[in-house]
Amino acid sequence: MIELYTAPTPNGHKVSCTLEALEMNYQAILVNLSEGEQKKSNFLKISPNGRIPAIIDKSNNLSVFESGAIMIYLAEKADKLIPSNTKERAKVLEWLMFQMGGIGPMMGQANVFFRYFPEKIQPAIDRYQNESRRLFEVLDKHLEKNEWLAVDYSIADIANWCWVRTHKWSGVSTDGLNHLERWKNAMYEQPGMLKGIKVPVDLNINKRLNDKKKTEEFIKNAQKMVKK
Repeated sequence: MIELYTAPTPNGHKVSCTLEALEMNYQAILVNLSEGEQKKSNFLKISPNGRIPAIIDKSNNLSVFESGAIMIYLAEKADKLIPSNTKERAKVLEWLMFQMGGIGPMMGQANVFFRYFPEKIQPAIDRYQNESRRLFEVLDKHLEKNEWLAVDYSIADIANWCWVRTHKWSGVSTDGLNHLERWKNAMYEQPGMLKGIKVPVDLNINKRLNDKKKTEEFIKNAQKMVKK
C-alpha cells in the first residue's frame, strides 16, 4: 500500500496519475495547503521541504518526497513507464527533468504573478508567460516527429501533461501548437489520467475558469499559500 500525501495541483497530479497508470494500490491523503498543513511537523518528517506530494511505501516503510523522484521510484517499482535500456531511459529522464526544471517552475511563477499576487506586475507576468510559451514551442517541435516525448509513452509524458493541460490558468496560449495539442488531447485517453487528475478531490481547474465565483474563491485560498 502506498500512502499519497497530496493536493489538487499539477505536481500532485503527476503522482496520482502515475499511480493510476501503474494500477497501484494507494490511499490519497489531502494536505490542506491553504491551512498550512504542509508546514506541520508530521508532514515535514515525510517531506522536509514542506511541499506536496510525498509518499510512504508501507511495504518497506520508505518515504519519498519530490514529485519527479516519486514518479521514478514508482515506475521502477512496477517496472513500467520507464525503460531499463540505458539510452531509452536517458530520454525519459531528460524530458522529465525538462518539466521539473522548466515547465513546472515557469508555469508556477506565471500562476503566482498572473493569478495570485494582488498587485499585477506586468513585466513579471510577461516574463513567465513568455518563457512558458517558449517551452511549449520546444515540446511542439519535438512532438512534430514523435508520438510521445521519449521512445514510448512514459512518466515523462505524464509529468509534462499534468502541467501543460492547465495552460489557460497560467494565461499561456497554445495557439498554433498543433503537435502539442494533439499530444495533450491524446493524454486524456491514456489509462488512469482522467481518474488521476481528480485526486484527492476533483478541482477541475479548466472548468473553474468559467465560474467567476469559484475562480475568486480559489485565488483567495491560493493567496494564503503564496504568503506561507
